[in-house]
Amino acid sequence: MPGWLKRRPWPHALGWLALLAPLFYLSYGWANHLAGLADAQGRVPSVVFDWERHIPFWQDTIFPYWSINFFYGLSLFLARTRHELRRHAFRLLTAQAVAVSCFILWPLRFSFGQPPADGAAGLLFAALRGFDQPFNQAPSLHIALAVILWDFYRRQIHAPAVRWFLHGWTLLICGAVLTTYQHHFIDIPTGALLGVVCVWLWPLERVLSMPYAWQTTCSGQRIKLALTYGVAAVLLAALALSSWLGRDVALWLLWPATSLCVVALCYGGLGARGFQMNSRGRMHWTSRWLLGPYRAGAWLNARLWTRRLPLASQVQPGLFLGRLPSQAEWLAADKPAIVSLCAELQNVDAIHGCCVPVLDLTEPDVAALQRTALMINARLQANQTVWVCCALGFSRSAHALAHSLTQSGAFASVEQARQAIAQARPQVVMGQATTCSHHG
Repeated sequence: MPGWLKRRPWPHALGWLALLAPLFYLSYGWANHLAGLADAQGRVPSVVFDWERHIPFWQDTIFPYWSINFFYGLSLFLARTRHELRRHAFRLLTAQAVAVSCFILWPLRFSFGQPPADGAAGLLFAALRGFDQPFNQAPSLHIALAVILWDFYRRQIHAPAVRWFLHGWTLLICGAVLTTYQHHFIDIPTGALLGVVCVWLWPLERVLSMPYAWQTTCSGQRIKLALTYGVAAVLLAALALSSWLGRDVALWLLWPATSLCVVALCYGGLGARGFQMNSRGRMHWTSRWLLGPYRAGAWLNARLWTRRLPLASQVQPGLFLGRLPSQAEWLAADKPAIVSLCAELQNVDAIHGCCVPVLDLTEPDVAALQRTALMINARLQANQTVWVCCALGFSRSAHALAHSLTQSGAFASVEQARQAIAQARPQVVMGQATTCSHHG
């Protein structure tokens, strides 16, 4: 047996499989049973678009549909470390718990019959009907698991051809839920959203997972912002679930509602860690998708507030303060080293750039200021042109730059550094922020 296989935590994988497999069939079957009782009383609706009735039934797509069971079990034995295995198992367990809870609280029914199938495909359909009923719809646990397994396997595979096969087969698995007449369309985006949330909650990297990142103490400003974003998320979710709003609109409101809910959690206790921005200013793919609507709003807000301002203002030779540039703007400026304090927008400088993520409308703490000062001064000593940036270049970056200028000895006091910064960029706000227009 190859050494890389021997080093994998197989006994622990067996333990997790012995827990997850029976739990899946028991909980899934229980939700089906409860939905069946409610359906007998006429209390299980269907959410279906008219165009879905034109989707063809392709019996052979039952093969990729069923293949997810194989990939599910195999994934546990391919985990390279106990840490990776535990996080992966927590993802699977979380998806199951959330999906089954939704099936019980909001049962839905597949609304039209399944044509007969023959041959090997027919045998698989018969086996599927043995434990699966036309309930357990949104969010599709099948789709959620496909997202989780795709993220797991793509980390294991490096050969380009095999990675492309993985992407294609995952799409086949997801499309098969429609062509086997197992799910309606609404189940797919809701299932994908659940899968992304699970991957976001339990990163396989050796970083603190979101459930353990919560901080019980935070400032009054952060609590106020957490409540604001939380209320906005609840209102959007209420609109998404309201019966009078068109389904085509309501379905997509769940995405910004979830996005604002995550932002509320970040202000409420997760901090900037919830954005999963690395030291180069690049976000994990789950955060980019999960927070997409919020990030789009932040980008638009930054462009609106700075549209008549210079992109960056020189404070000292080779040292600038401004908003985060786009790729084209960064190239046009001859690729300066970007030191970002932005938690919500990515840094375009993937080589010399760095990031100390700080939540919008909050001031950097002492540790963040010290880290940023070291990064700025190191790049200046290497004779690099440095841009200190945040979303607008008004506050977070200004605080950090003032601290750096003082630490380097360029100014005798923070107040002198602040005056120099304000002279170069008069829009900066260095005190406590109260409105969105005052912070970057």
